[in-house]
Amino acid sequence: MTNPTLSSARKWGTLVICCLAQLLIALDMTVLHLAIPAISGSLKPSSTQILWIADMYGFALAGFLVTMGNIGDRIGRKKLLLIGSAVFGVASVLTAYANGPEMLIGARALLGVAGATLMPSTLSLIRNVFTDPKERTGAIGAWSGVAVLGIGFGPVIAGTLLANFWWGSVFLINVPVVVVLLVAGFFVLPESRNPNPGKLDALSVLLSVAGMLGVVYTIKEVAASGFKHTDVIAAAVIGVLSLGVFVHRQGKLAEPLIDVKLFAQRAFSATIGTTVVAMFVQLALSLALAQYFQLVVGWSPLKSGLAGLPGMVGALIGGTLAGVFVSKFGRRATVMLGCALSSTGFVLLAQTPVDVNYPLLVLCVILCGFGVAMMLTVATDTVLGVVPKERAGAASAISETANELGGALGIAILGSVLGALYRTNLQLPAGLGADVTGPIKENIGAAVATASQLPGDLGSLIVNTARHAYVDSLGITFYVCAGLMAALAVSVWFTMRGVPKVIETDEDAVLEPVAV
Repeated sequence: MTNPTLSSARKWGTLVICCLAQLLIALDMTVLHLAIPAISGSLKPSSTQILWIADMYGFALAGFLVTMGNIGDRIGRKKLLLIGSAVFGVASVLTAYANGPEMLIGARALLGVAGATLMPSTLSLIRNVFTDPKERTGAIGAWSGVAVLGIGFGPVIAGTLLANFWWGSVFLINVPVVVVLLVAGFFVLPESRNPNPGKLDALSVLLSVAGMLGVVYTIKEVAASGFKHTDVIAAAVIGVLSLGVFVHRQGKLAEPLIDVKLFAQRAFSATIGTTVVAMFVQLALSLALAQYFQLVVGWSPLKSGLAGLPGMVGALIGGTLAGVFVSKFGRRATVMLGCALSSTGFVLLAQTPVDVNYPLLVLCVILCGFGVAMMLTVATDTVLGVVPKERAGAASAISETANELGGALGIAILGSVLGALYRTNLQLPAGLGADVTGPIKENIGAAVATASQLPGDLGSLIVNTARHAYVDSLGITFYVCAGLMAALAVSVWFTMRGVPKVIETDEDAVLEPVAV
């Protein structure tokens, strides 16, 4: 089964462009991780600002994905992707030349909003172009593999640039990619939209954005410091109430932003949950290992980035082979296998020593990358397979919201847990002044920077103490990740029971051919 309006070359060209856009977004999630030590030295952000710099991009993505997915269904996914690409390029320049933590956080937010236009557009185009179920699974496997590839390859690119240029260079690399996307996308991509989208409900848009931002802000702040400030309580109330009203309103609208009835399908709900948990642990792993390689082991940014390459290879293989595993063993068994492999990888990672055991780390990141990519491929394909093509943008937005929310929460919650454990495990020598102990307790990056200004033996003692405290904290955090993967496997056993290997869809793609 092929789409009669498109040549084979145009179909696969569309997949390449969609994968390039996905690679751009994924790279931007992790290039920052290796740059954080340099940003800390240049812009002097607080520990809270560091977390905001790290996760604001993902929060903005999560907040606006549903809205952008619906806009793409209405104005055209190609048009939205091209507009979003242009904005992404501009935001990348603003991020690169940020002159303070506040400007950097704001620029990262704009990047997230632009990214929110790209992600549902790519998946919607794939869903509409590849109408054969097996072809669609393979295409989504490639798309998912590229996503995890970008997460793994980001540190390599960042490390290369940081070895030769200032930290802003890791964002300027987006600009030439955006130019390629704009030119190739204009000529190759077919336009697709919902022919009868109905009116976009403005109140639903406001409620979805306010609800998502309020909830994720609350989770982030509570994970870091609890309900200590009125702004956290206010955000919690606004977030929960907005989402409650939003869900209630969707059930009454003829053309809702999110068809809440989809969640009554067990397969749909199960795969959305799988996506959240998988990205929750994957992004936290990326951030934790980037800091471990640089600040504990003492490797350069480039060497630290190269150290994560095996995980990228594992992800590519996992995403590519997901369709094969589904054909042989079914969707439920494939997701459970991905959970088991990832859980095993995290248990082994929990044994990470202060003096790096790189062969062990290679095995761990391969297992985690392979397992997560396989899980995400099956989850994404299942979500898109159970909805009509005219609602592909909205369904893609739900899937990508789960993806980005999981990643952002992984950084916020597990990042905050890691920080709290670090401070708990830190045993400093007596007699240090508050001006010294304060920065050391902030995070391991600040501890290393502070120790470099102290007399030789004392500085070495503090660095060694901080390294051991961080590694002990990593062990506990990775055990938590292993437990989450094991719990997800048990859940999938029940929730994905009876989901067929092949989810058949209708063949009439909602496409408007474009003369090129």
